[in-house]
Amino acid sequence: MTTTTPSPRTKVAVIGSGNIGTDLMIKVLRLSESLEIAAMVGIDPDSDGLARAKRLKVATTHEGIDGLVAMDEFQDVRIVFDATSAGAHRHHDEVLRAHGKTVVDLTPAALGPYVVPPVNGAAHLDATNVNMVTCGGQATIPIVAAVNAATPVHYGEIVASISSRSAGPGTRANIDEFTETTSSAIEKVGGAARGKAIIILNPAEPPLIMRDTVHCLVSDCATEAVTASIEEMVGRVQAYVPGYRLKQMVQFERVAADDPLHTLAPGGGDALKVSVFLEVEGAAHYLPAYAGNLDIMTSAALRTAERMAELPHSRLRSSGGTPIAPEVASR
Repeated sequence: MTTTTPSPRTKVAVIGSGNIGTDLMIKVLRLSESLEIAAMVGIDPDSDGLARAKRLKVATTHEGIDGLVAMDEFQDVRIVFDATSAGAHRHHDEVLRAHGKTVVDLTPAALGPYVVPPVNGAAHLDATNVNMVTCGGQATIPIVAAVNAATPVHYGEIVASISSRSAGPGTRANIDEFTETTSSAIEKVGGAARGKAIIILNPAEPPLIMRDTVHCLVSDCATEAVTASIEEMVGRVQAYVPGYRLKQMVQFERVAADDPLHTLAPGGGDALKVSVFLEVEGAAHYLPAYAGNLDIMTSAALRTAERMAELPHSRLRSSGGTPIAPEVASR
């Protein structure tokens, strides 16, 4: 009987020892069959994320990107997750690009193309830097895309409400970037002609799970087809985020001709407002289940990196670390 040796797992590093980075590290350790965590990077030597990494026998540094580059483990790292801030990511990308590493960006910096796994997950696997938009974007853009698959979306607006406890310093420092990046991705990935995003940090106690509202303005259409497309998309997201679900039935409201919203519908014909209400319960790998915003972001990043890892290394980089394909998003 002939046996085959399993191929080695792709080694990855996580930059950012806050909520998102720590949850991502734990997901790689617990869930991934193709990725291996090689290093956890932070800037606070007393952070809980670095302490947990040490207990889990993961190599760590509290000296940021420079500390990562200096680590022996860095040489074998193929993919780096950046879970810091939009401002810091620009420097991290420059350093990692020089060393020929592929970057999965969990900040709103958006230096590379947007990726939302159930919508365009296969489109940018050979890019050297991909952007995971935002937690609100990962939760709502699939719905905008689902509506757009059934009928053109003239305007898409999303409201993401997350527990204040699940918003770390990186999230709080990037509120403006959150709204700008999510709005852009509603158009570029979701397919809406115009997009708008709002985030709410909910201070309620006990903390509430992530809730998202999606409003789409469309021309009069077959509502059954829209509902079916949305329900099919929800199932696709649930494949990697089990706590993602519709809160209630999809709502349709006819927009009156004198309603200011009607001006966004081209041609002046009949228009409908499609409203979708979602909630996202987290898997509680690091923070409690109310932190669905954390779970959907890290789950999307993990799924993207695993698909990248399936490619031969030569597909991601040519010799010398020069990108084979442009990584700048078409926006």
